Amino acid sequence: MPQHFIKVRDIPADAFNFIIDRAIEIKRDPDPWRESLKNHTLAMIFQKTSTRTRFSFEAGMTELGGHAIFAQTQHTQMGIADIADEGKVISRYVSLIMARMLYNSELVALAQGSEVPVINGCDDRYHPAQALTDLMTIKEKFGRTEGLKIVYLGVANNVSNSLSMASIYAGAHFTLCAPEFDPPAIDEEQLEILRSSPLYEENPDPVEAVKGADVLYTDTWINMEHFNNPEYADEKLRRYQTFMPYQLNEEKLEMTGKDTTVVMHCLPAHKGFEVSDTVLYHPNSIIFDQAENRLHAQKALMLWLLGKL
Repeated sequence: MPQHFIKVRDIPADAFNFIIDRAIEIKRDPDPWRESLKNHTLAMIFQKTSTRTRFSFEAGMTELGGHAIFAQTQHTQMGIADIADEGKVISRYVSLIMARMLYNSELVALAQGSEVPVINGCDDRYHPAQALTDLMTIKEKFGRTEGLKIVYLGVANNVSNSLSMASIYAGAHFTLCAPEFDPPAIDEEQLEILRSSPLYEENPDPVEAVKGADVLYTDTWINMEHFNNPEYADEKLRRYQTFMPYQLNEEKLEMTGKDTTVVMHCLPAHKGFEVSDTVLYHPNSIIFDQAENRLHAQKALMLWLLGKL
């Protein structure tokens, strides 16, 4: 069976950290890798809209000497045919598949049929490529991940699911500061693993949780596909009222008690909701470095999955 990357815990911690280190090296000196994936093709399948995932994977494959094919699911037969069968067919043409799907169940089905590695480009339960990037960015900034305190503020979702596991993998302390879970993101098996780790805690009090944090991280409170949906207006208002105490702003940054605390967000950001615009562009913000690093981390991931690292 091919090695997939549907969730962080699909690969061992030592491999995860190895990929992070190689990603930093590739960013510093990309030239030795220019032809590493020559004659390899990446299929990029999108059911959801995307900026960073689309551009970073396609540019990354190009910079490694390979080729990427972009396909929206509505322009394929995925709405008609069995998804596993479609995965099997596509895998006969390419070396890798990256898919950004609405539902984890559909991504899993695609991977079950595929004969090549499948990378999760985001679904309703996980965002592992983002988490890999996040820990790479933190290590690049601090020179280490071990012993750092990472605090996630807001709604527990696909991003926090992947970030929490990635943080534990990297030896960092992770605090989930969230009053509730986005229901599709609940993963009882992973929560059991996390709650058994001394590196993981849940603290719904944002004032207490952020104290001593090295990293403050947040994500949108409302899924992108729902943000401007009038049918979601009542839930959008409810979430705004519920999560305002968890907004990542200058006050939270000061509450950490550290001048070196960095701010992270996987973007796109809804300014005035989960993050204030002042913090988004604060000198301590590494949000746009984080976005750039999708390119480098995913290069290393693709190379590793194809046995090229």
